[in-house]
This record gives sequence, structure tokens and C-alpha cells, in this order.
Amino acid sequence: MNDAHVLANVGDTLPVLLVMVLGFAVAMYVVLDGFDLGIGILFPFFDHEADRDQIMNSVAPFWDGNETWLVLGGVTLWAAFPKAFAVILPAAYMPIIILLLALIFRGVAFEFRWVAKPRQRKWDVSFALGSIAAAFAQGLVLGTILQQIRVYDFQYTGGAFDWATPFSLMCGCAVVIGYALLGATWLIMKTVDGVEQRARALAAPLLLVLLAFIVVVSIWTPYALPRIRERWFSTPNVFFMAEIPVITALLAWLCHYGIRKGHSLLPFFCSIGIFLLAYIGLAASNLPYLVPPSITIWEAASPPSSQMFFLIGAAILLPLIVAYTIVVFWLFRGKIRPGEGYH
Repeated sequence: MNDAHVLANVGDTLPVLLVMVLGFAVAMYVVLDGFDLGIGILFPFFDHEADRDQIMNSVAPFWDGNETWLVLGGVTLWAAFPKAFAVILPAAYMPIIILLLALIFRGVAFEFRWVAKPRQRKWDVSFALGSIAAAFAQGLVLGTILQQIRVYDFQYTGGAFDWATPFSLMCGCAVVIGYALLGATWLIMKTVDGVEQRARALAAPLLLVLLAFIVVVSIWTPYALPRIRERWFSTPNVFFMAEIPVITALLAWLCHYGIRKGHSLLPFFCSIGIFLLAYIGLAASNLPYLVPPSITIWEAASPPSSQMFFLIGAAILLPLIVAYTIVVFWLFRGKIRPGEGYH
């Protein structure tokens, strides 16, 4: 009986550990590939080829490695929570296909742009369109998950276009704006002269628009979904949840202050903080559901032996990926100046 009790505790604990791995992978992807996609979204706002070269060179050492986190997140969902994977995938087939094709498209454009000079214009357009499409598709997937996927007996029962709702489209636009802000603050941190000044001019209105989207989502979801309204506004939850918008407002003020006062690092790290707080707010609204409000992390989990096997692999690989990421960002620290680059 004691052995059975121990095994039951292990079975309850493993999904929690694995959802932490999943959450960490998604957060790292959103932050790291967010600024990467963001510079592509902002590409049309920079007219000169030299400025675009400087922008591309600011992310050249990082962009491939950033997408490692997307692969890790997808594999974790598939291996550790297959029932959730089997529901989310058909519910968002088209946005996910658009996301993957857009990432391939922009990756090809990134590399071909350098070898196509002086006829690189079509690859500039491709890079921008691929970045916008990838960001928008991620927002569609997020909106699809949040708006309550139709599930019966752990199977998706909705239609092929259930993802196409005003809420998910709004989430798509919000992610595009958010990534654009990350891209602008990244350029403030990593570039000089005209590119930096243009990025500062773009960052301030992007910050205001992102805050407007955050307010809309914060009102829309509790109004439309009683479970979220109860989670946020019941006592004593409201006292803890209230800290999230308060800290978000403080970070937004610091970000705006840094943009206007010429700080290089402050806007970028504050914009990351805003993203992470929004992410924490979404997690606090929906956990322990992976497919709200139908499938919890324990119901979606794979057998304990599979979870343990994956967790051991993650315990080995995750520190290596984090170490690699830290080393690369340290080696290529500092600003990129016109004429400098890695190609």
C-alpha cells in the first residue's frame, strides 16, 4: 500500500514538472524569437539598404538558435501531454501550418537576401511577410486555445475554422504588435545612429498599442469566460492577481521612460517583463488546464514511464541549451555599427 501511495504521488508530480518545462520553453521562445520576428515586422519602416543590413546583422548570430525553443516546446507537448496535443493540433491546423510555412519562408529569405545582392528587394519583402505571418499565426493559436476548444471524450469535436473568431484575430494582431515592440527595443539596444533613432520613434507608439491590447484582453476574457472571472476576482485571489496589472503598468512606464531618455538596455528588458507578466497572467487564468476548460495537465499526461524518460532527457538537454544561449549572447554582446556584420 505504501508503494502504491508513492507511485501515485510520482504520477501526480511528473506532469507538474513537465508542464514547467513546457512553460519555460514557450516563454523562452516568445522572448527570444519574439524580437527576431519583431525586426522582420519592422523591416518595411526602414527604407535604406544599409539600415536593413545593420538590422539583419544585429540578429544574425542568434536567430537560428532562438527557434530551438519552439522545437522543444512542441516536442514536450507531444511527448509529455499527447492528449492535449491531439486536441490542440486539429483545432488549430491552419494557423499552425501557416506558422511553420512562414518560419521556413522567412528563414530562406534571411539567407538568400545576402547572396542576392544587389537584387535583394524581393527577399526583403519575403522576410517581412514571413515574420508578420508567423507572429499573427502564433496569436491565432493562442486565441484558439483560450476561447475554449470543443472537446468530447478527449477528442476535438469542432470544425476546421473554429479558430477564426474575432477573439483569435485580435490575439493575432496583439502578438504582431508585441513582437514589433520587442524588435524595436532590441534595435535600440543593439544598433546605433539612424536605425536606433528610428527604432525609438517606433517603440513609443507600439508600447501604447500593446498596452491597449492587453487592456482589451484583460476585459474580454473575464467578461466572456466565467471561470476566468472567478479566478481573478474572487477573494482572496484578487489580492494576488492585482499585482500583475500593477507591475505591468510600472514596467510600461519604465519602458517609455527608457525610450524617451535614451537608455539602451532599459526598454528591451522592460518590454520582456511586460511579455512575461502577460504570460504569467494567462497561465494563472487557465492552469491546471492545458486545454481550457476540458483537459487538465494530469488528464493530458502520457504514462509515467514516458514522462520519466522525457524528463531525464530534458534535465540533460535543457541546461545545455540555456548555457549555449547565454554564451552566444555574451560573445556577441554590444552594438552593431554600419558596415559591421557576420556575413
